[in-house]
Amino acid sequence: MISIEHEDKLTLVGVFGEFTVADYRQFEEEVGAQLKSQGRLNLLIDLTGMLEYTLDVALEDIRFAREHARDVGRIAIISNEDLVAWLALLTALFIDSDVKVFDSEALAREWLDEGAG
Repeated sequence: MISIEHEDKLTLVGVFGEFTVADYRQFEEEVGAQLKSQGRLNLLIDLTGMLEYTLDVALEDIRFAREHARDVGRIAIISNEDLVAWLALLTALFIDSDVKVFDSEALAREWLDEGAG
């Protein structure tokens, strides 16, 4: 399951339970619409509630990242899982965005705010 909220040029994403390709497509639609209305934006993605994801989600993420390589400024990912950190670094190879993994929302927001000015 996925939840998505928008705060001006910041899109907040929370993933809970299994992260499916249908969830990811919802993310793509929401972020695409936000990019059209706001232009370049930042992402705050909370994966602390994610239990698992499917291979098609990983492939969809790589495709989406390549398609929008210059559309996102900073991506802050909240997670305590080492695998998520490695996947974030892998995704960063395909995009022109700063990607960083945090273990708290407060630290992630602080970093995003630094890049907003």
